[in-house]
Amino acid sequence: MFEDDLGRLIYLVLLLGALGGWALVESRGRFGQFTRQALAWLMIFGAMAAGYGLYKDMGFGSQQTLVSDAGLPRLELKRSGDGHYYLALAVDGVPLRFMVDTGASSIVLSDRDTDRLNIDRTKLAYLGQARTANGTIRTAQVTLRNVTLEGQPMGDLQASVGDGPLGVSLLGMDFLNRFSKVEIARDRLILTP
Repeated sequence: MFEDDLGRLIYLVLLLGALGGWALVESRGRFGQFTRQALAWLMIFGAMAAGYGLYKDMGFGSQQTLVSDAGLPRLELKRSGDGHYYLALAVDGVPLRFMVDTGASSIVLSDRDTDRLNIDRTKLAYLGQARTANGTIRTAQVTLRNVTLEGQPMGDLQASVGDGPLGVSLLGMDFLNRFSKVEIARDRLILTP
């Protein structure tokens, strides 16, 4: 891996050297104007790079990859910038983003995702309880219909909806137990059917 990085670095240095040399030759006699324009372009590229980095760190880019080695499929989740693993599922065709939480026993829907699935929280029977980091909350059970993972049907899944605010939907052990193997290797969570 180091050799690939070194090769890329050498390539970039040569490319920047060639572009810089061309720019200096072209800017003879107008060095002040050239410097202002070069700084403006550097700021534009810097802003674009920062935006891309934030986009990836916020987890909006693809964090999951379906891999098949020797006919054995597995799902690899890359650790997000916040240190958590996220998994995308579709419920009745609606894409939802879940945080994988080994400390949770079940699937729990956030307020936002409950709304996206058109589940009316005011009509639910909050008969259960769950202990969270913020205390105990009342929960109601719902059935998630036609759940798919990477296009593969997972069937219907039971989930909980809390009566308090929840920022992100959670995938707990009920979901993870559907896999024969769950492992963490460096910055990847690997799920094997």
